Amino acid sequence: MREGMWWSLEQLALPPVTGLLSLASPPVTGLLWSLLLLFLWYCYRLGSDPSPRGRGPSLPRQASFPEPRPSTEANAPITMETGDGQGAESYLAPVLSPALFPSGASAGSRKLYEALQEYAKRYSWSGMGRIHRGLRLQSRVNERFSVQKPHLFYLPDVPSTPFFPRDAHRHDIEVLEASYPIILAEFQAVYQRGVDPKLGWVCQGPKGQAVFPLYNAGVCVGSNCRACPYSYRVLLSLRTFIGSNALGAAGFWILPPGVCLGGAYGPTNTRLRCHLGLLTPPQCELVVGGEPQCWAEGHCLLVDDSFLHTLSHNGSAEDGPRVIFSVDLWHPNVAAAERQALDYIFAPEQ
Repeated sequence: MREGMWWSLEQLALPPVTGLLSLASPPVTGLLWSLLLLFLWYCYRLGSDPSPRGRGPSLPRQASFPEPRPSTEANAPITMETGDGQGAESYLAPVLSPALFPSGASAGSRKLYEALQEYAKRYSWSGMGRIHRGLRLQSRVNERFSVQKPHLFYLPDVPSTPFFPRDAHRHDIEVLEASYPIILAEFQAVYQRGVDPKLGWVCQGPKGQAVFPLYNAGVCVGSNCRACPYSYRVLLSLRTFIGSNALGAAGFWILPPGVCLGGAYGPTNTRLRCHLGLLTPPQCELVVGGEPQCWAEGHCLLVDDSFLHTLSHNGSAEDGPRVIFSVDLWHPNVAAAERQALDYIFAPEQ
């Protein structure tokens, strides 16, 4: 079997080669081995050369980052870019430069600005842009002729309308309206004792208008709150009641028949006055920003009293006084950080 399978190259029939050397010849075999060795040597040099030159573009190498150096500007103020083209009047630049505060500002505005600076040093400038801008623009607001002109503090970019819908403070309005019977009963109890400054009343004019305050300029009137304990607890249950700064007040307001109070502006546009009607004779009217409204017993009106407003009671003596329970609430577009800052700036004087 093996003898039948044995064969040699000499017995293999090859095609005739004309003009070329045979593949099995020693010169051709040596040439092939030489080319193979040269190729292997070239591949070795190509792989071992770290910086090849002259072989076209190479793959980008990973960039090396410099070692961190100790910064000499760690405490430098952060600048913020704005797209409004105001330059130095960016969000942060004005509050860091007291020179930008108007030189002709009143002493009251300067005092408020100093309070804002103290607040920012203790807490943060974050969210204080509108308050700072409002303090700078207050003198212009007082000089202009407008249907809305708060005389103490104007917060810019706050949506304004003379009367706000119930949805602006639905929770607080529902709490007040649900408490109407008991609040009315407490008013009648203190009213029957007499309208006397010695009994906690504050007279507002010669025609009999008077206030029985539970909060006056952010300060709780303890004796009056003890006389009306349920009304006091209602105030504490409200979510947006301004009870910790001089912009807020709450109490019973009396407007006698034949009295008309007109041409007044509230101190700020950061609050809304909520009027809960307790006793509302038919010929009573409230006009705010040129829009008339009437009170209704057991129902609330949300009023922005920074608009020009007038109050009138054109009824007869038999109709009795108009009585409301007035509560100051935060404007819904004043942010939480701004409320905290305003509580600090307008802290009540004890």
